[in-house]
Amino acid sequence: MKALYFEEHGEREVLHYEDLPDLENKENHVLIKVEACALNHLDVWIRKGWPGLNLSMPHIGGSDVSGIVVEGNGSWKEGDKVVIDPGISSIVDSWTEKGLDSMSPGYKILGEHISGGCAEYVCVPVDNVHRRPEGLTASQAAAPLLAGLTAYRMLVTRAGIQKGDNVLVMGSGGGVNSLSIQIAKHFGAEVHVVAGGAKKKSKAEDLGASFVVDYKANEDWHKELFPVIGRKGYDIVVDNVGKPTWSRSIKLAGIGGRIVTVGNTKGPIAETDIRYLFAKQLSILGSTMGSHAEFTELIKLIGSGAIKPVIDCELPLSEGVRGHEILEEGTMFGKVVLIPD
Repeated sequence: MKALYFEEHGEREVLHYEDLPDLENKENHVLIKVEACALNHLDVWIRKGWPGLNLSMPHIGGSDVSGIVVEGNGSWKEGDKVVIDPGISSIVDSWTEKGLDSMSPGYKILGEHISGGCAEYVCVPVDNVHRRPEGLTASQAAAPLLAGLTAYRMLVTRAGIQKGDNVLVMGSGGGVNSLSIQIAKHFGAEVHVVAGGAKKKSKAEDLGASFVVDYKANEDWHKELFPVIGRKGYDIVVDNVGKPTWSRSIKLAGIGGRIVTVGNTKGPIAETDIRYLFAKQLSILGSTMGSHAEFTELIKLIGSGAIKPVIDCELPLSEGVRGHEILEEGTMFGKVVLIPD
């Protein structure tokens, strides 16, 4: 089968688009022909590697997969249109028994710990296969999966979003942030956004943001938010940027506010003024991926139309290197989707 893969960590030149051995289905697994696989920043980080990341090579990335069942092991019929829950529970332990799958040491991510969907075929456990929501193309179905699961757990489970909350989202173009805007709106929050550039500002407004500041137009962009939100501050601040925005997120959070993060695209080491934490009784919440139950709820939202997939572009799988380049440039708004040639 054709696949986009690497055999060593590094920059984009380590990626290859060539033939790899065909996959064989396994017990309690489903063999799926990939129709679309959306990229995430995670794919870039995995390709570059980090200490302690020990992968079996060659490694195929890609966590967001939509496709057609080839062999269903009695659970699915050949030809069924499906999507894949990218969070795979490899063991049963106290975490999974409590429904906290992503906190289990045995939790694995498709495309990270095991080879993923940037190929013609992928093989995953039966429990991770869901029917594709009606009315969506393969690309539309693939686009919101990993980022949507991450955003759902971050806002609903960890931050406990409520109707009437004021939510600030740092950034708008990535998958998690563009979906966070929509999920927050669905749960009745007022959403403000910090976007980079006039184009992204406009698109954030189209997704439902009621107020957007352009950080590229004003380096003191946070001062534009104070007159709008007032002394109350924000109930929830989503900050997956890290170093450049973290100190301002803490200042912008209101009394009892929750600052939630699932990543650090611009740097992991940031300054925290502890005085704000105790004076405003803030909560800093980390979140990663989500449970199988949370993925089921996400699919319901997608199927109902509450979440509309945001796609920046579609590329042939053979041009996957260009997809990585777009993510590293940060020029996209929404997902970059790869289509097997």
